[in-house]
Amino acid sequence: MNRTRKSEIPEVVTQLGIRIKDVIEENKLKQREVAHDAEMDVENLRKYIKGKQEMKISTLFKIAQSLKISPSDLIKDL
Repeated sequence: MNRTRKSEIPEVVTQLGIRIKDVIEENKLKQREVAHDAEMDVENLRKYIKGKQEMKISTLFKIAQSLKISPSDLIKDL
């Protein structure tokens, strides 16, 4: 059974996912490695990258730490 969202996902969530994907590709990393380092399931990381799921601030910090960048680098100019 498919669940429907109560509200649309904001465009900024999609843009953040694109930024995370770009950083992963630029650094020639694998999504599963980033997910492992961020102590999360790879499927959840993929949902964030595709902009299908919003993340908590703590998750943003974990992903940034696993990418070895500042969280502000991920969200600047969004």
